[in-house]
Amino acid sequence: MTLRLAPVAEHALLVEFGETIDDATSERIVALDRALAAAAPDGLREVVPGMVNLLVDFDPLVTDHARIEAAVRDCLTRPVPASAAGTRREVEVCYDSDLGTDLSAVAEQTGLGVDAVIAAHLGGDYRVRMYGFTPGYAYMSGTPAAIQLPRKPAAIRGVPAGSVIIAGPQCIVTTLLMPAGWWVLGRSPTRILTGDEDQPFLFDVGDAVTMRRISRDDYERKARREDPA
Repeated sequence: MTLRLAPVAEHALLVEFGETIDDATSERIVALDRALAAAAPDGLREVVPGMVNLLVDFDPLVTDHARIEAAVRDCLTRPVPASAAGTRREVEVCYDSDLGTDLSAVAEQTGLGVDAVIAAHLGGDYRVRMYGFTPGYAYMSGTPAAIQLPRKPAAIRGVPAGSVIIAGPQCIVTTLLMPAGWWVLGRSPTRILTGDEDQPFLFDVGDAVTMRRISRDDYERKARREDPA
């Protein structure tokens, strides 16, 4: 695995672990993230994990690229913190056809039946790799190869919050009403935005996620309970 450190503007350092999205790369990214959090160098402002890299943002009035790089390299030599293994989380999903609006299309394009698509999705080994452009928008790897499809040619407006969507090897639970070009398999009442200032999102990068099927009655009951309104 190739390690590359590159300055970004005057206030950040990009640590690149390679080009392949896999468990080994993710574990190194998470381990460095945890190590920097445990022993933050002077001037550190934020650490942003990505799929194959990690951005270290710092205050250029306090420190510089050379000192941050030295701190990063020191962290890379330390034992991996126990917390780097992450926590296993559970996401409940209702796959009723009006909630999983693309189930039939995914079944048709993969040559599987709807029940087989659902079974494959439930059997995925999901891992939170990074956060995206909206609050709580966690990109998870682990969608089984049998149901992997490229993104749709164009995004669809009005995809509801809680939609469980897939594209390629990735899976996301949406947190806002928004357009999306991914395939909608179901909807979850699981609360991703926790409202806790110290732990605002259900997931941390590195967490493992299990999907669990629930009935429509359970979905409606839990959705009402989780609705902050």
